[in-house]
Amino acid sequence: MVVCGDDGLAYRLAAELRGVHRERVTLVVPPNERTLRPPVVGRARAASAALFDRVVSATVGRAGGTGAATTAGGAATGQRADGERVLEAADLTEAVLAEAGVERAAALALVYDDDETNIRAALTARRLNPRLRLVLRLYNRRLGQHIEELLDQASALAFGSGAEGGPVASTIVLSDADTSAPALVATAVAGTSKVVQTDSLLLRAVERLPDRDGQITARGLCTLALLSATVTDPAGPDGSEGNGEQGPRLLPDDEEVRQATGRAAVVLEQVSSFGGPESAAARRGVGRVPPLASLFSRRLRWSLAGLVGCVVALAVALWLVTGIHPLGAFYLTLLDLFAIDNPAIGAPLGRQILQLLSGLVGLLLLPVLLAAVLEALGTFRTTSGLRKPPRGLGGHVVLLGLGKIGTRVLTRLRELHIPVVCVESDPDARGLATARRLRVPVVLGDVTQEGVLEAAKIHRAHALLAVTSADTTNLEAALYARSVRPDLRVVLRLYDDDFATAVYRTLRAAHPHASTRSRSVSYLAAPAFAGAMLGRQVLGAIPVERRVLLFAAVEVDGHPELEGRTVAEAFRAGAWRVLALEGRADVSAGHVLEKGDRVVVAATRRGLAELG
Repeated sequence: MVVCGDDGLAYRLAAELRGVHRERVTLVVPPNERTLRPPVVGRARAASAALFDRVVSATVGRAGGTGAATTAGGAATGQRADGERVLEAADLTEAVLAEAGVERAAALALVYDDDETNIRAALTARRLNPRLRLVLRLYNRRLGQHIEELLDQASALAFGSGAEGGPVASTIVLSDADTSAPALVATAVAGTSKVVQTDSLLLRAVERLPDRDGQITARGLCTLALLSATVTDPAGPDGSEGNGEQGPRLLPDDEEVRQATGRAAVVLEQVSSFGGPESAAARRGVGRVPPLASLFSRRLRWSLAGLVGCVVALAVALWLVTGIHPLGAFYLTLLDLFAIDNPAIGAPLGRQILQLLSGLVGLLLLPVLLAAVLEALGTFRTTSGLRKPPRGLGGHVVLLGLGKIGTRVLTRLRELHIPVVCVESDPDARGLATARRLRVPVVLGDVTQEGVLEAAKIHRAHALLAVTSADTTNLEAALYARSVRPDLRVVLRLYDDDFATAVYRTLRAAHPHASTRSRSVSYLAAPAFAGAMLGRQVLGAIPVERRVLLFAAVEVDGHPELEGRTVAEAFRAGAWRVLALEGRADVSAGHVLEKGDRVVVAATRRGLAELG
């Protein structure tokens, strides 16, 4: 396996392939002086440190005495004791790819943060090895679809022009933002289902608390995980079972669930067709056409309602005074209101007074109508602009940052009909267009400045989701939000896992009754990229405290653990569980899995590696 990248995802992916799937990996990274910050990936840090200590830090043309050398392609290379290679190259040229062994590799992952770099390297790699399985990290979905078709077509033409044998090449385009957004949303919103979507199914996982007897009564279709013994005080970010707690248990069997008294559980509540009413409602989202009530302010609507009430009262009074038909009284009142009728000369005194009152109401109506017209025009003019948080808003999620990750998180929140207020400091951020289209309120300003979070109604918010690319900004926002609302649910995106561990423990100690979670995008995205490199389709990941449960689509053919077995027999506790046949949700435990079936499984990282 060859992994090329310039940020934490590359290091995390290499550690995932090496530590979980036991694959030989060649890692291509920029020179140390080109790296903006050190690669820190939590528990994989010790292994990575041992690896990078053996890598030459010299520039091109210089070789030290540490077993490293400079290749002909201008890349500095190092070798680990277990055979893993690390190349340092400023540019991912054809020579560097050849030195990395792309011509002999089974798969290549291009996970640079820049889409253009990944595309250019993919075109070169496909020319060097038409059989190579390519995994690209691209943010642009539409462009990714075209690149997949182009590269697969190039591979097919190469096979047709004389290439024989070898595995069928494939190109898979993934986005770390798409992979991690559902998990981040589920972490921020308590009680909201954790959702994994396939082309035809909607899988939902929810947390269930034990009843008075300590048992989980509503188990749904199956139990995916047992949480730590103390739900309000789970294991720390490093995954350790501190304070004598019993850590989470993924994919337990029925006997374990019955014996796990007093422990909350994550259960699969529903597996339904993706075209069902719930998904249809989610797809409808927020309409692009604003409702009529949003055209006018509350004060103006009350003014109009008061004038209508006055007109009705005058019509009733005219009916009682003159004795004419109620419709005729209403008609005469409108004529008086718009000064169309003749003066009531010679009419009874009551009729004359009512005519004067109607004219007065008509005068009051003119400025109200003018204000309504101007306000409606202003609303239409600013429909394409950014909305401000409305008065009285509460129970919403404050989303900090509208970059790559923040945009995907915003879309996911709105699909689940969760109210959101965004905070962004860059007026040209890519997510502002999405917020404008979804008509989501946005506060433009630096979150570190006083008054910005207050403008986002943080004191009435349900949760804060800080997903900017700066760890210090996310931390500062979390600390300030906690000073305003000590019980606020806070979710932080932190690059450095060691830093995240320290922050988590400190915030938990300072606010024991509040919920604090730290999530690394690379930590959530790496399993999907690793699965794609191994030829598996990882549909998504659900965090269970600081562990991850993977959902993948697996072909039954070629897997003796699945083929010829029933759904119940194919289950291995703590490793994997068959949830459904792709396209079918009503699969019984006695259904026999046959060749040609494609199943959706929930698996641990190691279980998915064994299943491969």
